[in-house]
Amino acid sequence: MFTRRVLFFKTITCFLVLWGGVTNLGAMDASLSPFVEKAKKEAEARGYVFISSHDEIVTRAKTELKLRVLSSHTPDVIRAMTDAFKKKYPFIDLDVQEIPTAEEQFRFLLELKAGGGKKWDSNRLHTDYYREYLPYQKKFDILSMAQRGVLNIPVQMIDPVNRNVVAFGSNISGVAYNKKLVSEKEVPNTWEDFLKPQYKGHKFATDIRPLALALLVPAWGLEKTRDFAQKIAAQQPIWGRGYTRMLASMLAGEYAFVLGPNFPSTMHRQRTDRTGSLGYVLFEPVPMRLTEANGILETAEHPHAAILWLEFQANPEGQKILDEYGPYEASYHSPDSAQSKVTQRKKLSVVDWNHYLKLPEYLAKLTEAYGFPKTQER
Repeated sequence: MFTRRVLFFKTITCFLVLWGGVTNLGAMDASLSPFVEKAKKEAEARGYVFISSHDEIVTRAKTELKLRVLSSHTPDVIRAMTDAFKKKYPFIDLDVQEIPTAEEQFRFLLELKAGGGKKWDSNRLHTDYYREYLPYQKKFDILSMAQRGVLNIPVQMIDPVNRNVVAFGSNISGVAYNKKLVSEKEVPNTWEDFLKPQYKGHKFATDIRPLALALLVPAWGLEKTRDFAQKIAAQQPIWGRGYTRMLASMLAGEYAFVLGPNFPSTMHRQRTDRTGSLGYVLFEPVPMRLTEANGILETAEHPHAAILWLEFQANPEGQKILDEYGPYEASYHSPDSAQSKVTQRKKLSVVDWNHYLKLPEYLAKLTEAYGFPKTQER
């Protein structure tokens, strides 16, 4: 009987691991420990730290008592996320500081390179400097812990190569239009429609940073996307920087279309648009990228509390906060998120972890295709 019982639990465990397991193995039968022990040894062989149970993480966090975080979330998200996290872990004294811009992220990177930044436990790894941030992250095997059910984090949110970084959100790009200037019948149906003669000569606005187009590379390939970027530039769009400003100008009647604004900010603007003028459409393939990549600093004084912070933002409660207060910033890997729902049954072009490190290269190539000087590395 005992032998059959052990075999039964081992079979169930293997299934859960392959399925992406959401069950905490630490709470299961003790006979399952060889599987956790194997994962621990494999992580250590890769130079990572594997913690065998969620209870152990919480116990260690209770000895740390504090947590200091740098976040690119908005103040509303930080406030809501902090309040909810403190309710779940009231023993942790949490302090979250906003660091929203790329410039601030770069300054913090320089601080790390100079040996500073030691008062912080968790940080954002900005996309433009992702590779440079990696040497300063503590090597917890978050991926393996999620696969074994120690952590409640969807494995797709975790960098499969570096294993210690979690991307809580995603972002999709589309086309915004002013309903008072054009009817729905006049709105293009595809990306290629913007190459038609009627859209040439300051008929639409787009950002000089070709992020939305760069997200098409996974589906189209770099060469096709470069060709498209050159043709977009030949249409003589109105060049701008920052979609918030461009959307405001569009709603003021300066032009009818904005090519490439992201879903969260556009939906937020639409929600607050009392005139009802703001329309938004998604073309296939829908450009999408992972966002909000976060890790734990190597010098963290409260690393186990930081693990709980990462997990909380990735689990359903944290994802709900990102959608409500972001708004609409939760990951498309979260099945109940707004982005998951609007992209159902649509063809996607996803800058996932396979493309994440290549995104700066895509941006440089497409900036060149636009006819602008290449971005200089700082």
